[in-house]
Amino acid sequence: MTSPVIGIVGSAGAYGRWLQRFLQERMGLRVIGHDPADPDSLDEAALVAQADVLVFSAPIRQTESLIRRYVALAAGSERGKLWLDITSIKQAPVAAMLESQAEVVGLHPMTAPPKSPTLKGRVVVVCEGRLERWRPWLRTLCEALEAQYVQASPEHHDRVMALVQAMVHATHLAQAGVLGDYAPLLGELQALMPYRSASFELDTAVIARILSLNPAIYEDIQFGNPYAGEMLDRLLAQLGELRALVKQGDDAARARFREKFLLGNRQALGGTALAQGNYSYERVGYLLADLTEELALSVYLPEDRAGSLRVLLHVFERHGVNLASIHSSRTPAGELHFRIGFDPGSEPAALARAAEEIDRAGIGRVLPR
Repeated sequence: MTSPVIGIVGSAGAYGRWLQRFLQERMGLRVIGHDPADPDSLDEAALVAQADVLVFSAPIRQTESLIRRYVALAAGSERGKLWLDITSIKQAPVAAMLESQAEVVGLHPMTAPPKSPTLKGRVVVVCEGRLERWRPWLRTLCEALEAQYVQASPEHHDRVMALVQAMVHATHLAQAGVLGDYAPLLGELQALMPYRSASFELDTAVIARILSLNPAIYEDIQFGNPYAGEMLDRLLAQLGELRALVKQGDDAARARFREKFLLGNRQALGGTALAQGNYSYERVGYLLADLTEELALSVYLPEDRAGSLRVLLHVFERHGVNLASIHSSRTPAGELHFRIGFDPGSEPAALARAAEEIDRAGIGRVLPR
């Protein structure tokens, strides 16, 4: 198969832009696109005619009707081509794409558009609708994305997303509302952070993440998933029973609380899941503790080559600075950098000399604190 031309419907959106860069820079493919918000983008008829692979990257509430418009527009000319969508709901988009004569796969990257060049370490759900000739190419795409993949039917995907996405978002949005209600009495969130536990810090980080991104996405995840309402009923029932037991307040209520909410849930989740989850929590807790170290530097390494980190660490060794922790992450601009924490007994002057050498020698760039 020769290199296909990729068409993106919604190319001006955040994920459309990320996907376009990925396909062009990492896979060397020609990418064309149409977006209603971009008057300079290719018109829809030309996109359908020229694209071998058509990717729908549109808001959830618009995707189904948008696909059906393209089915009518293509009028059978899509036979032998591949249609994909990357929305957070799968039943309706996949069903709409199956009305075409193209091969059909629904993809759901379980992450916002990343700052990293690939989806390494992230999960992508794959819902095959109709796939034959394009299977080898799709495999090549998946390998290039470097994600972790899970296969699911569209219905199973949407049922799972009612828990993985809609439930998580709903509980955190409710927490945000409670925090707002208490703000006149106890102060805003920043006034509570000095009292934080690791759990509170993690929950408020999730709240901040949700409220910082595109609100339309979170709206559609609640309103667009056909199983979200059922999940919310069950969630409210659990909270209602907990509230009733606390209001009752006697020993019988406490016994029921232990039996259902602690012992019952522990048994339901299972020992393996609890052990893995507890270990993940401890790892994140250690990371949060490391990030509170005041004596720290963040360094960008411009040379992506083996041994570059060793050269960096050798600078601190020469200046007699002891490391306490090291973590890699990405700046808001997407640069990979290392945050290095130092022993509280480290001499600030020695650390300053090490930082100056890193910049002067071109080993890396010390980021502003």
